[in-house]
Amino acid sequence: MKEFFRLLKREFKLFIGNSTLRTVFFLAPVFYATLLGFVYKSGKVENTPVLVIDRDNTPLSNQLTEMLEDNKSIKVIRYLQEPFSIKDEVIKYEAAAVVIIPSKFEGNMLQKKYPEVNIYINTGNVLTANFATKGLQLTIGTFSAGVAMKALQKAGMPASKAATQYEPFKANYITLFNTTSNYLIFMWPAMLAVVLQQVILLAMAVSFAAEFQGGSFVKEYFKMRKWAFPTMLIKVLPIWVFSILIVGIYYFMHMIFRVPMPEGIFNFIMLTAVFVGSASFLGVLISILIPDALKATQILMVIASPAFIISGFTWPLSAMPTFVQFLANIIPLTPFLQAFKILLIQKGSVELTYPYLNHLLVLLIVYAILGWIALKIKLWLTFRYVKPEVENKEGFAEDFEQ
Repeated sequence: MKEFFRLLKREFKLFIGNSTLRTVFFLAPVFYATLLGFVYKSGKVENTPVLVIDRDNTPLSNQLTEMLEDNKSIKVIRYLQEPFSIKDEVIKYEAAAVVIIPSKFEGNMLQKKYPEVNIYINTGNVLTANFATKGLQLTIGTFSAGVAMKALQKAGMPASKAATQYEPFKANYITLFNTTSNYLIFMWPAMLAVVLQQVILLAMAVSFAAEFQGGSFVKEYFKMRKWAFPTMLIKVLPIWVFSILIVGIYYFMHMIFRVPMPEGIFNFIMLTAVFVGSASFLGVLISILIPDALKATQILMVIASPAFIISGFTWPLSAMPTFVQFLANIIPLTPFLQAFKILLIQKGSVELTYPYLNHLLVLLIVYAILGWIALKIKLWLTFRYVKPEVENKEGFAEDFEQ
């Protein structure tokens, strides 16, 4: 135990004394939390440019244009004459859509010839296209219903009956979970989890690999050569302690950006703890298997970089090939984000997160066991030539290293 605490104290000193590691582990989460918070601060995409080409220029077409201008989600750029190249105008103004009101629009409406309004959606950016489409559908649908009911009223039908003639039944669309479609609530907390996993893997990548590469492992861990799991704990305990600080900073940032906290806070703390543990043991395993710090870092970054994309948070796992699903399920971020979505966005029951918590526990145990086996083999290969009669000799570790 004395040797364990000596090495643990040394590990904390090494961690704090490493300026690169200190910067990455502490400043990166704060920097990204602040940066991404301001990126998604508005929560919604508003004033999205939409080109309106009015070929009719009559009171009715002007009324439609004015209704579109009243919609806060879009910003109308009106053309009374059709531009030479509509595509060039879309690119120039980064427009999400083009609305073309045909000539003789008003006349055909009055004669009930049902003119067609063509709407071209720019799907170059799917997110802004969806916001623009939603706004256009709402406004144009309202305009169409209003014109139809006004025509019935002119024919002598009461307003209440005209409404039922146009709309024989009502369809009520009620949003569940994140009812305001706030992108800050949806994306920002998830990205913080991505950053947390990234910095943990970066820190753990050099944990054993740097010791092997620098030659200090033999000297410092000579007395711990029979204790593989405690040796692993020496490396991960500083990460666990400092991760508590990062999660505390995240909590403070939630208050700054007014993002609600997840339901079931104690369950969330347990979920986060198991997530940090599984990610750190994954890093330990790679650091032991790859005795070069740079290569270990590169391999862990290859694993971590696509983690968010394949996690199923924004694109369903069921729509991915089987091998991608397998890769996603062995990365701790995947079950964590699924449970996190239930607690934060969907405000679901804590019991619904248990399968994902169990998934994380399995990953933690598997990576801890694999890391223990890998380190046990590494210790045996390193110290296999030590003879019992000389292993306690003073200065043996230094001689062995030489």
